Amino acid sequence: MTHDWLTSESTISHRHKALGLLGSGTATCLTPLVTKCQMVLDQMAKDPTSRQGPKTIQEGILFDTGISLTRDYINHEMHVQDPDGFTICEPSAHKKVFRVPLVSLGPHHEWSADGHDKLTKLGFPIWGIRDKWSGKWLGLWVVPNNRLKVTIGYLYLLLVKKLGGMPMQSTTDCGSETTLMYALASALREYFSPNLDLDELPAHVFVKSLHNITIERGWLRLCLQWGDNVKVFWEAGSEIYNPTNQHHYELAQWLWPTLIQQELDELKDRMNCHTTRYDRNKKIPSGVSPDVAVSLCTEYAGENCLQPVNVDVVQQLMDDIGDDVLRFVPAEYADRAQEVFASLGVFNKMIPHLST
Repeated sequence: MTHDWLTSESTISHRHKALGLLGSGTATCLTPLVTKCQMVLDQMAKDPTSRQGPKTIQEGILFDTGISLTRDYINHEMHVQDPDGFTICEPSAHKKVFRVPLVSLGPHHEWSADGHDKLTKLGFPIWGIRDKWSGKWLGLWVVPNNRLKVTIGYLYLLLVKKLGGMPMQSTTDCGSETTLMYALASALREYFSPNLDLDELPAHVFVKSLHNITIERGWLRLCLQWGDNVKVFWEAGSEIYNPTNQHHYELAQWLWPTLIQQELDELKDRMNCHTTRYDRNKKIPSGVSPDVAVSLCTEYAGENCLQPVNVDVVQQLMDDIGDDVLRFVPAEYADRAQEVFASLGVFNKMIPHLST
């Protein structure tokens, strides 16, 4: 559906004023010095490895507070507070990823999936699925084991059920943990999209990890912005946590995955709202956020390729596997831990201190 609506810049400006929305320049001028300095410091505190640049810090402040500060102010404040951090996050300080142009028809033409093992040594491996055309993160999950085929198969079905459809094609590396995902993708597409020949367009393709470009590029950004920081925070509690103590171990197995999943959900939203740099050589959208590209795919020469499925059938397949594959602790312990956590009233106790 297309609309012939024309909106002038003055109309948008009036609407911004009516809604109380401020540009970054105005917001920076009106925000008290102590307040905006603290905003920058709060974001930098979440990045002890100093991998995030001014743009990422700016987006974090906007995401957390709704206030947009100028990059110039943030850049200046970061240089004052942590001048060495700019040397650390300099692009030349990291291994460069070989880039090749990607081609895709539109959203859900191809999903790229893989595991991320940066936190595996801590016991918290991650699995993710990303849309090739838009670069949108469709799912990020912390799981007990990202090397089990039942876990990967369940996550694939979980996403298919959430979206009400499957991609034309999915891509993973050649690990044995992806064999069930391959079988499920092939069976579902053959049943629900018989018009697509599996011989001409396979439902699932195996490639070398090096060639699974969409997800590998995504892991690089996730690692630089977030993954290394989790290890720092974990190690900060090494003198408190005793892994040989059963009570310590069980609580950590419930608490840390809960917190990590919350962080992954927030990070996923932030990355999907991030406006990428325009690249005229790209054959897929650039200069636009993944969320906007998917929502307005026809405006970016894309076609929504999601193949509808019967979610009841998908749910039955999920029930056959069981959601225990995602649990770090038994359901009974998780329920008890959640009750205790809620009874502590941590959230409510913090509000008075943050609002004064």
